[in-house]
Amino acid sequence: MITLPKTDLAVYPLCLGGNVFGFSADLKSSETVLDYYFDNGGNFVDTADMYSQWAPGHVGGESETIIGNWMKRRGNRKEMIIATKVSKLDTRPGLKSANIIAACDDSLRRLQTDYIDLYYAHQDDPDTPIEETLSTFDSLIKSGKVRYIAASNFTAARLQESLDISKTNGLAAYVACQDQYNLMDRDYEKTLRDTVEKNGLSEIPFYGLARGFLSGKYRPGVTVESVRATGVANSYANERGWAMLEKLDLIAKERNTSVSSIALAWLRQQKTVSAPIASATKLEQIKELMPIIELDSSAVDSLTSKG
Repeated sequence: MITLPKTDLAVYPLCLGGNVFGFSADLKSSETVLDYYFDNGGNFVDTADMYSQWAPGHVGGESETIIGNWMKRRGNRKEMIIATKVSKLDTRPGLKSANIIAACDDSLRRLQTDYIDLYYAHQDDPDTPIEETLSTFDSLIKSGKVRYIAASNFTAARLQESLDISKTNGLAAYVACQDQYNLMDRDYEKTLRDTVEKNGLSEIPFYGLARGFLSGKYRPGVTVESVRATGVANSYANERGWAMLEKLDLIAKERNTSVSSIALAWLRQQKTVSAPIASATKLEQIKELMPIIELDSSAVDSLTSKG
């Protein structure tokens, strides 16, 4: 376990993504993945109120509901660290005070709990004063409904402004960030990392496996049956992507582990990253993700050279 900076949250160093629960993973598969993750030491699950409103017939909250029912069945709420988010659900948009309070209560009900461990602003809301947002989060912490707050998809400037306002006004401050970051998508290193590091925050990156590309299942000439396949192919199925997979294959073979675990191990060792997020839709996938290994400097260097 590792403790997230500025908190007393002791978490497994791989955060399980809940974006697939109730979407590409049905109820049975979702619970199988959650069971394996928990039974093998995992305790950190990430979700959002808007998961998975994009699916036909869905309204959002499906992932939270599955997680809440699963925790009730397992009787393990006190052992879990649950992160969820507000501001992107179509019926609860933005970061105005009334919306945050209502969305929080909705999430608590679906998760069948009376507190959220880590509550994210899922995206910035330029139409709402930052102080209003932070004052509301602060009130939720003081009421016991939320333990810590975090920011997702913020610019460095808006993140710093938020942190400064918290300090000036004695309000609860963001302790972590969630942004896209992996071996293929590295803009974070140029845009946000310095601000996260300067303020001693945790980065808990999403798409740790580049939407599944870094799992190794995408190969030249191979057709992948996945709801993400087209987007993944358009973004990563190119010379740079295949070269990265070759590097990962070599290191994974040397260490007798999965390509996925190597990609996540690299991410874990980057400055500011506390625990990468990765999702799994079936038992075989979570088994590949769980090994948490350390990479030596030569392996890290080989993965980051020319790419």
